[in-house]
Amino acid sequence: MSVIETESNPVLPDDVARQIVLPEGHRDEVRLFEAYRWLREHNPLGQARVEGYDDLWLVSKHADIMEVERQPHIFTSGGGDEPGTHNPILGNQAGDEFTKQLTGGSLRILEALPYLDPPEHTEVKDIAAEWFRPANLKKWEDSIRSLAREAIERFLKSGQNEIDFVKQFSVFYPLHVIMTLFGVPEEDEPRMMALTQDFFGTADPETQREDIEALSQEAAAQQWAAAIQDFFAYFDSLVEARRAEPKDDLATIIACAKTADGEFYPKISAYGWFIAIATAGHDTTSSTLAGTIEQLAHHPDQLEKVRQDPAQIPNLINEGLRWSSPVKQFTRRATQDYTLRGRQIKKGDRLVLLYQSANRDEDIFDAPDDFRFDRRPNKQIAFGYGPHMCIGQHLAKQELRIMLEELLPRIAHLDTTGERKVLQTNFVGGLQNLPVRLELR
Repeated sequence: MSVIETESNPVLPDDVARQIVLPEGHRDEVRLFEAYRWLREHNPLGQARVEGYDDLWLVSKHADIMEVERQPHIFTSGGGDEPGTHNPILGNQAGDEFTKQLTGGSLRILEALPYLDPPEHTEVKDIAAEWFRPANLKKWEDSIRSLAREAIERFLKSGQNEIDFVKQFSVFYPLHVIMTLFGVPEEDEPRMMALTQDFFGTADPETQREDIEALSQEAAAQQWAAAIQDFFAYFDSLVEARRAEPKDDLATIIACAKTADGEFYPKISAYGWFIAIATAGHDTTSSTLAGTIEQLAHHPDQLEKVRQDPAQIPNLINEGLRWSSPVKQFTRRATQDYTLRGRQIKKGDRLVLLYQSANRDEDIFDAPDDFRFDRRPNKQIAFGYGPHMCIGQHLAKQELRIMLEELLPRIAHLDTTGERKVLQTNFVGGLQNLPVRLELR
């Protein structure tokens, strides 16, 4: 990495900026985390100027991200007083223009929480907030444990397993859990899996749709929009079914939610909820599970300690979340001038909150590049912070805890056996494959 710039100059070296901003820079995790480290050490709030993208402030420090996140009135997610004028998901200028052509000028392609600001964000979040509280999730404990045991029995066998842990195990369990709780029939899960890959794999050549021109600047936005329309088509019938015949599931809570006037929320609001649950609700959990297993394979002493003391599993999960940080970034736009870390942020400036970097911040974590299952305190912010903190965090931790409680005691031996790859994306992703040798008792 270049080392010629200092904090006196906010503009970042081109190689650092491109490594972090461009999706292809995330394929090489070694260089990516070197770039994050360079930022924290030399220019923790630097400005990236990458061709084809808006000028961006890259926010690399834990404290700065928390300062931004706790002030949504200053750092808007969806546009503040001008809804739809800001895209909270980092894309290139051509992609944003394509989105505006589809929507008639708005970047708010989804009526989902990431695109909303308080008080609208608060109102929509409250539709299902009670369902996601730990007290309510406890009643699903036995059901989730049954699904975890079912996954182990279905995809693994006693004795030696030579498998790709991602493609042959970790992607299926969280999907099955969230779809079961959601109320989606099991026979439709392959469709949900394919759409999720379309949704989060927009910048990866291996996961791009055949009907999208891969080399076009708008390709990622085109695939994103196409996946959203496919989700809409599926979820329209689900909304209609639940409104006609309510059930005891999450889909009913969302589909049948009503405004203060006693009217159903527009269908498009339900679609936004459904898409968020059907995508982030399992993809991030899968990435964390795979990342945690990979590190336990590299640290057999830690695997053995957790096996001997399952009470440590919640700590292991927190470290797995810190290490994997499957949500790499969200962006915010300043609604007013603001001074952050001595830099003058101007009204209208865009900021990229780098959660992966924050979770390796030396000011917060001792030896941040070491995986330590018993790290305490562990102030990881893999779920974000402030009003936009992930509503599904308690369910994700519950799923991970139950699976690890069921799987780890049965592991007699674990090691990696081949090349691993990560998804080429600057948004949400993690391991794309992980060959392992897994011996079960």
